[in-house]
Amino acid sequence: MFEEIFSAKAIAKKEKIKIIADYREKNSMVISELLAQGIEIEFKQLPVADFLVKDVAIERKTVSDFISSMLNQRLRNQLEELQQYSNKLLLIEGIAEQELYNEQAGVNPNAIRGFLLSISLNHKIPIIYTKNYQDTAKFLIVLAKQEERGEIGIRPKKNLSSKEQIQFILEGFPGIGPVTAKKLLKKYKTLSAIFSLKIEELAKEIGKKAEIFELLKKEY
Repeated sequence: MFEEIFSAKAIAKKEKIKIIADYREKNSMVISELLAQGIEIEFKQLPVADFLVKDVAIERKTVSDFISSMLNQRLRNQLEELQQYSNKLLLIEGIAEQELYNEQAGVNPNAIRGFLLSISLNHKIPIIYTKNYQDTAKFLIVLAKQEERGEIGIRPKKNLSSKEQIQFILEGFPGIGPVTAKKLLKKYKTLSAIFSLKIEELAKEIGKKAEIFELLKKEY
């Protein structure tokens, strides 16, 4: 009988699902839904990602947060940081509640589509779309219930080569993606050479995108 009791306790303990969440998610509706479903939550100060489920890092964005972080380049930095994890996801929440391609928000829908393609193809990060916070919680639970995949694996952040650093700096300008950055660098070789060009000269190479380099002349 004692063996059966201890065996039952061991099984219950093994089946207990735990998800690690960043402490800033503490008051989110996703956490409330997870707790209501009996999921154990461990809060930590995560330098990268909002949730860790086994060996998967998940960055969660509502539709409005996705758009704003795309515009201010914050998301680009977060995607780079996510590369520390071998398994990662970008989760965009609320597509049933808010239009992702909303021209009234002042963002060209094709710019959003282009950025989504960049996330998948350049950053190699899969994108999950959820209807609302309940749907987000369900995705996390399904992921947590999947067959054990091992401990959370973090690999050291990749050191960028000088060429990659130069391209990364250039891509920091809004609208300047990898293709445009490589085009300019192949022709002009250095950042100083590119930054010394007149806007009219840059416009001949990359069109209207050249206007963003007016920032170089602005005061802080």
